[in-house]
Amino acid sequence: MAHVASRDDHWMRAGLALTVAGLVVGLVLPLVSLFWLVMQDRDGAFVGLANLARYLSTPQLATSAVNSVLIAVLTVVIVVPIAFVYAYALTRARLPLRGLFHAVAAVPLLAPSVLPALALIYLFGNQGFLRFLLPAGEGIYGLGGIVAAQVFYTFPHALVLIATGLAAADARLYEAATALRTPAWRVFWTITLPGARYGVVSAIVVVFTEVVTDFGIAKIIGGQVPVLATDVYKQVVGQQNFPMGATIGLVLLLPAVAAFWVDRWVQRRQVALITARAVPYHPPVNPTRDAVLFGISALVALTILAVLGMAAWASVIQYWPYNLAFTWRHYHFEEVDAAGWSSVGNTLTLALWSATIGTPITFLAAWLADRARVARGAATAVRAMAMVPLAVPGLVLGIGFIFFFNAPWNPLNFLYGTMALLVLNTIVRQFPVSFLTATTALKGIDREFEQVSASLKVPVSRTLVRVIVPLSAQTLVNIWMFFFLYAATTLSAIIFLYVPDTKTAAIAIIHLEETGATASAAAMAMVIVALCLAVKLLALVVSAWIDGTTSAWSRQGREGTG
Repeated sequence: MAHVASRDDHWMRAGLALTVAGLVVGLVLPLVSLFWLVMQDRDGAFVGLANLARYLSTPQLATSAVNSVLIAVLTVVIVVPIAFVYAYALTRARLPLRGLFHAVAAVPLLAPSVLPALALIYLFGNQGFLRFLLPAGEGIYGLGGIVAAQVFYTFPHALVLIATGLAAADARLYEAATALRTPAWRVFWTITLPGARYGVVSAIVVVFTEVVTDFGIAKIIGGQVPVLATDVYKQVVGQQNFPMGATIGLVLLLPAVAAFWVDRWVQRRQVALITARAVPYHPPVNPTRDAVLFGISALVALTILAVLGMAAWASVIQYWPYNLAFTWRHYHFEEVDAAGWSSVGNTLTLALWSATIGTPITFLAAWLADRARVARGAATAVRAMAMVPLAVPGLVLGIGFIFFFNAPWNPLNFLYGTMALLVLNTIVRQFPVSFLTATTALKGIDREFEQVSASLKVPVSRTLVRVIVPLSAQTLVNIWMFFFLYAATTLSAIIFLYVPDTKTAAIAIIHLEETGATASAAAMAMVIVALCLAVKLLALVVSAWIDGTTSAWSRQGREGTG
């Protein structure tokens, strides 16, 4: 038994060491390279903080920073209340067609962030379908267009967090309030809202961070409104001034880090809402409430479908608004872009490799950090580094990757310009959420499985493969799906890392729109939606099969016990 335990400890120690090394290479060193790049000029000479001082002294910084924060705040003010009402309808009302509303709310997750911007151009642009609804002299290009597109894009992120907070309800509190004849408004302010507080704050932080660091929407529909994310793009791509791009990226990092620490602070103060004695809350029948919430939810769902439908329609008409005849010519991407359909192939390659490699890596990292009996310092380092990408915008990490992996002295510079580097960037960027998801699932699996296996002299690797992984199958599917969807729709994380041979569909959309092929850009966006939807449906089938298998296994276990 001692020999087995010693061998297990050896493999766990080696696994933790490899995980730490991977995070150092894929995260820490690129960020260190970013900070070093800030202190150089365009020729590579050391200039200290001269770049930062020069940028801070330019009036454009103040304008871009104010615009970025203002757009983020406006988006939060609009989307969080809408998401709260929608989540309240899903969790606290007897809502007809609940499953359909859930599905529609997830639609923006299947689309690249630029899709709502393209749809809004066709709806409210200079020749827009609903242009007459805008005041005379007002256009969709600019701050208002960015906010509108961001509301669509960030809605599902806010919804998931708020719905999770609202789902954590103890029916006993509401029963007590009813017995005391407490007014409905007071129940809301003293029970419902405090109970969902962490979900709301997390939604605010996530939406704020997503909007401040997003590049695609502002690039397409921002007009002449400068923001920090587009400033980074202009310096790196437009002027090839990497030190100044890194400097602006450093400024862009500040609001993201501040929002991250606010979220951590609130999380530490959060009190458990569900105890062992808690009673699940089932909303009582209330026809008036349910009818009102159904109407609001239907309006939100129809708006989401209208935006998606507009992009789909724009991709299959000849020439808006003069020729509305049906056509597939906008899907002949080779006529307007040299990459043609290969961008879609690259997207599929990136998504499949990121999901297939990232899923086992993050799950093993979470398992080692949670269950390792040795090298506790390394396990702590893994948990700490795993959270860092949450506070690092994709644009910033992308610049760090450029400078680190393209360095002549780096033995890994052969990765630069390859699909492997895009896969690595995607895995690192989405490591935190997958790591937390796996950790949460592992917390629900009793450690007694490992203890019994150790007492029977069974290697821990065998227990992992035969017990832990099957019990976590549903979580593994969710993590795989999460990696796939992010890789298929991401833009800012890889915009600086691609080469013509690795150009993805999301990047192709930006280039198509820049050349005036807006309809083809909409068509490319719809291809991404169709691809993500197909894979999502496949994942649902796999999940249903896993649920059925697990239920049969549990039933056989109960019958055997009986």
